[in-house]
Amino acid sequence: MIEFNIDRWHAWAPGIDSPDTWSRWSAAPWQPPASPDLQPDVSFLPAMQRRRLSPLARMAFAVAWPLAEDHGPMPLVYASRHGETPRNYELLCELARGEELSPTQFSLSVHNAIIGLWSIMRGDTSEMSALSAEADGLEHALLEACALLDEGAPRVLLMITEGVQPEPYQPWIDDAPFPYALALVISPGRQWRLTLDSAAGATEPSTWPHALNLVRALLGDAGMPVHSCRGRHWHWHAAP
Repeated sequence: MIEFNIDRWHAWAPGIDSPDTWSRWSAAPWQPPASPDLQPDVSFLPAMQRRRLSPLARMAFAVAWPLAEDHGPMPLVYASRHGETPRNYELLCELARGEELSPTQFSLSVHNAIIGLWSIMRGDTSEMSALSAEADGLEHALLEACALLDEGAPRVLLMITEGVQPEPYQPWIDDAPFPYALALVISPGRQWRLTLDSAAGATEPSTWPHALNLVRALLGDAGMPVHSCRGRHWHWHAAP
């Protein structure tokens, strides 16, 4: 069991990027269009820096930057199941065509590229981790964040993102029906509790990404999430 507070959160999905739109989505969820034209606003970054960001990185920066502005440097835990798969796929296609690979594109395709860019652009040298987990990446990221709190960090920034995957991969990916990103500021406390039960029965798969079910719980439009993945059954509890 781990206990923690969620001080603030911010989320993004196509066309859902404000408290009002998240409240409407939470009350009656719909599937937003996965249109490449619907990109998060990162105009707070200089144009030269924006050009280096992939759609996945833009989402991460859009949800996390406003939360980090209220604090000084703080540790970061980033989680994504699929990461920069589109960039990796493009590199594979270039290899198949016998083309030379761009060193810049390669360096930005690795799983920890986003936290590297974050550290550079914010000038933050705090401890940072990039996790590649399965469908319960949010819970594993929380375990990592709470370990940092236990080591004395006053707060930890947590990001989780998933983007649209290349078409050849889509038949095998069912956990990211549309792009989304969620950032949380985690601090010590007892507002929330997360427990793991390996003996409980599996829960029914959710229509919506698990991280967004947490958003619905935060907004009071859904019960506490219970999430199953490969025999791991995670139970979320909020303080009464």
